[in-house]
Order: sequence, then C-alpha cells, then structure tokens
Amino acid sequence: MNESVQTFPGQAGSGTLVAQRNRVLRNTYWLLALSMVPTVLGAWIGVQTGIARAMSPGIGIMVFLVGAFGFMFAIEKMKNTAAGVPILLAFTFFMGVMLSRLVGSVLGLNNGASLIMTAFAGTGAIFLGMATLSSVIKRDLSNMGKFLFIGAIMLLVAMVANFFIQSSALMITLSVLAIGIFSAFILYDLKRVQDGLETNYITATLGVYLSVYNVFSNLLALLGIFGGDRE
Repeated sequence: MNESVQTFPGQAGSGTLVAQRNRVLRNTYWLLALSMVPTVLGAWIGVQTGIARAMSPGIGIMVFLVGAFGFMFAIEKMKNTAAGVPILLAFTFFMGVMLSRLVGSVLGLNNGASLIMTAFAGTGAIFLGMATLSSVIKRDLSNMGKFLFIGAIMLLVAMVANFFIQSSALMITLSVLAIGIFSAFILYDLKRVQDGLETNYITATLGVYLSVYNVFSNLLALLGIFGGDRE
C-alpha cells in the first residue's frame, strides 16, 4: 500500500511519478468518500441509542480523546497492511458516534435538520475550495505544517480548558478558529499528496478526514448557536 518513491515540490518528475501521485490522490478521495458512510451510520446509531448523551461531559471527552488517539496510533501502525483500511473505517464509525451528541442537540431544534444540511453544504464548499487551491498553487507549503500543528495543539488545549471555564464567547471564538485552521489543514494535506510528499493514501485520508470532521462539527455548533430555532 505504501509507495515510498521520494520526490520534491516543483520537480516535473517522470510519468511514473506523476501517475503515482494521481493514484494516491484518487485513492485518498475514494477512501475519504467511503469513510463518510460509517461516520453517518455511527452518528445515526448514537442519536438513536443516546449512547454519547448517556456519558457525562467529563467521561465523554475522556472517551473521545483516548479512543481517537488510540485509533490514530493503530491506523499509522497498520497503514501498510491489509488491516489499515478497516481500522480507518472503524475509527470513522467511532467518530460518528462521538458526533451524535452534537447532532442530537441540533436535531432538537425546530430547524435542526436544515442546519445539519447547511453545515454539510458549507463543509463541502470549503473542501472543494481547498482541493481546488491545492491543485493550482505551485509554491511549496511544507513550512505551513508546523504552524498549523502548533495552532491545532493550542486550540485543543484551549478547548479542554474551556470545558472547565464554560465561556460561551470563548467557545464561539475557538469554533471560528478551528474552522480556519482545519480548512488550511485540508489544503496542506492535499498539497502534500499533489507534491508527492505523502505517498500513503491511508495516512492522507486520515489527515483530511480529521480536518473535514472538525470543520463540520464546529460549523454545525456555530449554526446551532446563531441559527437555531428554539421556539
């Protein structure tokens, strides 16, 4: 699964290298699309069973962090084996279940279903925009990665802190920042595939999936706050 040919941004490369990049990119898009199925299934089961709502907020965030990082470790460890794709799909199911608390809350609003569709459409538009940019930007974006990583870590720390602070203004600010940071991550991860710097489509899919997931969940949270009909 892992094609380890090394290349560098800006090189024209041989036909083989171009074909390899296109293959990795195509497989990434297909696997990303496939990963949406268990995510939706997990969210639906979570809403129907109330399993995520049954957890206290503290237990819920612990389960999410331990489960997410455990799955990501397993995916990276098994990315070059036949088990890589099933583990990734199991991870997306888990993420769907964890998303069900937010989805259930939004569905409790009078216009909840339309808000979910709006968040889905908005996320799709952001993804399409970043995917288009990744194919037309010629400059090397490698240095962008370390700044995005630092931003994501700071964002995670701030979100955990706000779990105890419970500031609505801070939550809104962090959601807006998260949409910006993870939109940029989509561009960065897809550009790495375009440049041949990421040659494993499972790793590429994992990165893009996490970004899409975070854009959607934060966009949905904002729509629920500002556009929710509670009458």
